[in-house]
Amino acid sequence: MKACFMGLGYIGLPTAIIAAKHGVQITGVDINPHVVEMTNAGHLHIIEPGMEKMLQEVVKTGMLKASVTPEVSDAYFMVVPTPFKGNHEPDVSYVEAATRAVLPLLKEGDLYVIESTSPIGTTEAMARIIFNGRPELEGKIYIAYCPERVLPGNVIYELVHNDRVIGGLNIESTDKAIEFYSQFVQGTLHKTNCRTAEMCKLTENSSRDVQIAFANELSLICDKAGINVWELVNLANKHPRVNILQPGCGVGGHCIAVDPYFITADFPAESKLISDARDINNYKSFWCAEKVKNAMLEFELKHHRKPCVAMMGLAFKPNIDDLRESPAKYITTKVMQSCNNADILVVEPNVKEHNVFKLTDYREAYDKANIVVFLTAHKEFKELSWREDKMKLEFCGVLRKNYLAIYNLNIIDIKGN
Repeated sequence: MKACFMGLGYIGLPTAIIAAKHGVQITGVDINPHVVEMTNAGHLHIIEPGMEKMLQEVVKTGMLKASVTPEVSDAYFMVVPTPFKGNHEPDVSYVEAATRAVLPLLKEGDLYVIESTSPIGTTEAMARIIFNGRPELEGKIYIAYCPERVLPGNVIYELVHNDRVIGGLNIESTDKAIEFYSQFVQGTLHKTNCRTAEMCKLTENSSRDVQIAFANELSLICDKAGINVWELVNLANKHPRVNILQPGCGVGGHCIAVDPYFITADFPAESKLISDARDINNYKSFWCAEKVKNAMLEFELKHHRKPCVAMMGLAFKPNIDDLRESPAKYITTKVMQSCNNADILVVEPNVKEHNVFKLTDYREAYDKANIVVFLTAHKEFKELSWREDKMKLEFCGVLRKNYLAIYNLNIIDIKGN
């Protein structure tokens, strides 16, 4: 069987590699020639543990090749970004462009699947485009929506073992898509229709966003009340039916920080809680940036010089290189825009270079900085020794164990985040 994956990003490439490992002949398509070149050379352009070795194996055996143009296949997968337009309105133009690119190649019996996060009705809209352009294919190809639900850093395991929701345009399309995914998915494949599958993906991430918003709102309250939020969450979670998430500096990534808008854009009157959660999580990032700027001013007034500030982390979550919608990147940008010639050291151990930020080694930055701002809880940061001579702003839980230990020993009092 041959399959064509349109998009070789954080989801498309790993899925293509896993499918190739399980005997599917893969053509991976990306509009970025550099990504195509790296993939064909067996090099991963993203950070995902264990994935590069698998890529090298399937490239060497000829089971996977990358290209800038699609090729005739038996199954086509749309795994392209769905960014915003206007006021957080979902833009499915990339999905449409990828669909139109494979339109001339489609033939009777083919499977067409959208994996991209999509607003409700996208699968049906793409079906109309296909059948308007190729009316002879109506009723003769299979169309489905099947979202990914994987955790960066654990993608190899989760692509195979996670349950999946598969929603076809009709029952026959659902069954055809299940037939494909059964080749490598060991989790349960749950049947539904395409609209419910689309809404399921949005619901999962909106639910997470609401839960994180509660934790972030709690951190704002604790800061004002002089309560250590890490200790509070730790104690509250001792309750057998309470499971509060850890607060952070906002919410990032191309799922939790994005998917809720796909609901609020289409159902603004009915999605008040989801909308409020987005506002809270966005405000938390602004609040963190203000806390850093206030700390810098406090240092300058006290020491009569500009501080050296280490901004620790740009990725939206620990131990990955994904900066999409990252609150850490937003905070760092805001601080740099108002730094007034202060020395700002930007740290991201999972990225070698960045086209905007000059990156500094995390050990060097920690040693030089007067103010250390922890934005992402990378494993490297957790290995740093406790330094009393540093002003530390903790927004992500890197030093949570230190705080809790100090609290338990009643040595010193630490306020808020």
